[in-house]
Formats: sequence, C-alpha cells, structure tokens
Amino acid sequence: MRLLLLGGQGQVGWELQRALALLGEVVAPTRAEADLTRPDSLRRWVQAVQPQVIVNAAGHTAVDRAETERELAWQCNAEAAGMLAEQAAARGAWLVHFSSDYVFDGSGQRPWLEDDEARPLNVYGSSKLESEARVRACAGRHLILRTSWVHAARRSNFVAAVLRRAGAQESLCVVDDQIGAPTGAELVADVTAHALRVALLQPEVSGTYHLAAAGAASRFEVARHVLAWAHARGHVCQRTLDALRPMSSEHLHAPARRPLNSRLDTGKLQRCFGVALPPWQVGVERVLTELLEHQREAPP
Repeated sequence: MRLLLLGGQGQVGWELQRALALLGEVVAPTRAEADLTRPDSLRRWVQAVQPQVIVNAAGHTAVDRAETERELAWQCNAEAAGMLAEQAAARGAWLVHFSSDYVFDGSGQRPWLEDDEARPLNVYGSSKLESEARVRACAGRHLILRTSWVHAARRSNFVAAVLRRAGAQESLCVVDDQIGAPTGAELVADVTAHALRVALLQPEVSGTYHLAAAGAASRFEVARHVLAWAHARGHVCQRTLDALRPMSSEHLHAPARRPLNSRLDTGKLQRCFGVALPPWQVGVERVLTELLEHQREAPP
C-alpha cells in the first residue's frame, strides 16, 4: 500500500512518517515540492504516487498571522483540503485530515462533542472549519481528526516555549483561563495509524473524531507542571518557579482570539477504535525529557 503524506516536516507529520511506515510505503514530499497554494502541484503528486491513502498534516498554522494572511490561510487550509478530498474520492482512496479545537468558540465548561455547533473565533479556526466541510462534501472515505494543543520536541509550541523562556527571564506570565489538554505529536501519530488500520478493514467508521490526551488543565497549570518537573531535575531554579504568574487572556492583546474552553470529548474515538488515551502529563514529560537531552548534547 502507498500513502501520500502532506506536511511530513511538521510536528505531527514528522511522527506520522514513523507511525505510518508500518502500514506501507510513505511518500512525503516537502512543502516546496507539494505547494498547498497551487492545486495543480497537489494534483500532480496524487497522480504520480497513486496512493491508497492521503494523509493531510499540512496547513497554515500560524494563528495570529492568519488574521492578516486570510487568503493564504484559506488556500493552505480550506482549498488544499478540498482538492485533496476530490482527488481521494475520485480514486476511492482514504483521506486523513487534521483539524483543530479552534473550530469551537470556547464557551461553556463541558468537553466538546463532534456534532456540537462550531463557531470559530478567528481566521485560522474558520479556515479549518471550512476544510472539514470540503472534505465531507466529497462524500469519500475519510477520517477528520480534531486535535488540541499539539506539542513535540520539534518545532515551536507551548511546552517548548515555557522551558525556553524560563531560562531567559525572571518573570513568566501565562494565561490561566484557557483550558484544554496538551497532546503529544507522537500520540496523535500513533492513534492515527491505528485508526487508519481499523478503517481500512471497516470503512463504516468514516467520519469526524476528537483526538486529545486525557484530562484537562489551564495553560498556567501546564506551565507550572513543566517548571516543577524541570526544577525537580535541577534544570530550573526555585526563583524561576516562584516567578510564574497567572494572567487573563484579555491581557494578551494577541491578534487572534483563542477559545477559553478547548476540552474535547474523545469518547467516540475510544469506542470506535478501542484506544485508551494517556493523561496529558505523560506526553508533556516525554517531550521535556527529549528537549533536555538535546540541550545536554548541544555543543557549548
């Protein structure tokens, strides 16, 4: 079996190259080779590879920049997904597409279900919601996987940023009103490969699912866990730990509004695919271990 992977150099894509290799031959062109802003480029890759599965882990993920790069975000997220969905449907191939908790407005306190009304607060969320609509419109076999707060040792993300900033300044202010579950790219990739393996045998599971680590915490609580873990291992001083301060989202003055409630109900995913999702702390500590190992190995 041949699998075409878009976004293979990103956080999730990098892990998918490993996880999907167990299912068949993975072809992962670079972003320059498969240009999301050029439909003909994507079409040529699908025609050349003739995949049985297309996995779309690519997109415009700079949430704040998307506010001023609306057309680019729309091309990379919505239009590219639509093109890939058309190509997959025409060939009877599966399409795996990744979406986000940002399709919701963050109201309420309970975890979001897959069929809850989506009302994104920003351009990024709107473009991801449209990408979902275009995938479903093709009525082909697909898995839409909504994730939240993805992190890895590669690339920029919240967990890595907290560790980096802890060594650069005495005071660290983190919002305490955004609630979600940090989800490791490794977990996303492994669950995706497992779900796809099931889907190839049971096509009736085609649909939308929430994929996130178990539990929930505010970004402030996640930052406190990161610093406490690093402090216990001698990598962060007590003064830095004491200098962590909570703040509200309204004081961020970020270009894009973030949802306050990013909890995702993963019950449907667990029931359909027979998976148990680990607590978010497991993935965070795995990434921290890898980051600190990289620091020790770096030349002075």
